[in-house]
Amino acid sequence: MPRKMISLVIVAIATASCLALVGLGESGAPPAAADEVTLPPPVTSGGMSLAEAIGKRRSVRRFAPTPLTQVEVSQLCWAAQGITEPDQGLRASPSAMATYPVDVFMIDATGLYQYDPGKHALRRLAEGDMLARLRSAVGQAPVRSAPACMLLALDYERSRGRCGDRAERYGLLEAGHIAQNVLLAATAMGLAGCPVGGMDEHNCIKVLGLPEKLVAAYLLPIGHPEKGQ
Repeated sequence: MPRKMISLVIVAIATASCLALVGLGESGAPPAAADEVTLPPPVTSGGMSLAEAIGKRRSVRRFAPTPLTQVEVSQLCWAAQGITEPDQGLRASPSAMATYPVDVFMIDATGLYQYDPGKHALRRLAEGDMLARLRSAVGQAPVRSAPACMLLALDYERSRGRCGDRAERYGLLEAGHIAQNVLLAATAMGLAGCPVGGMDEHNCIKVLGLPEKLVAAYLLPIGHPEKGQ
C-alpha cells in the first residue's frame, strides 16, 4: 500500500476512535459545528413495550467495554430530556413549574458532553479521558466498569425564583424522573445501567471542571451488560 494511503488510513482510524461516544466512526456524519454533534432522531414508537421494559430493568454493575453508539446515545438523551411537544417545548420528563433545573451530561473516555434538548445535540465541553477523572472522585463499581456515564446535575438558581424553599426537593424529584426514563430506555435497547447517588456531589462537579453552582444529583453508568449477568 502506498505510504500516503497508509497515512490516510491511520488518520481515519484515530478519528473513529476519538468519536466513539457519539458513534461518528460508524455513521460518518460530521458534527454540526466544531464542538457540537447533532444526534439522529430518536425512535418514538414501537420497540419493547413499557410493561416489558419495567419487568426487565435491573441494576447492573459490570459492563462490557463496548462503547455506546450514536443511536444509543441519542435515545438515552431523548428519554432524559428530549423535546416531546415542539410547539410548547415540553420535555420527556416533568419539571416543577417548567423551570428545568437539571442539566444532562454524557461522559466517556473521549470527553465530556452536555445535552442540548432544543437542538437534540451534544456539545463537547472537554476532550480527553473524562471518565477517568470521574472515577477518581467516585469509587462505585458501576462507574469504574461502564464505558459511559450520564450525569444529572442541578442548577437551583433556575428554580428558586418560582419554587422558593422547595427548589431542592423539586429538583431531586426531577432527577429521579429523568433517571427512571433513562434506565427504562436503556433496558428497551438491550443496554443496562445502575443509578448511583453515593458520591461527593461537589467534588464530582469539580473534577469534571463544571461550574461550581452545579450540584451532582445522580450518576447513571450505562453500557452493555457483561456476559453472565
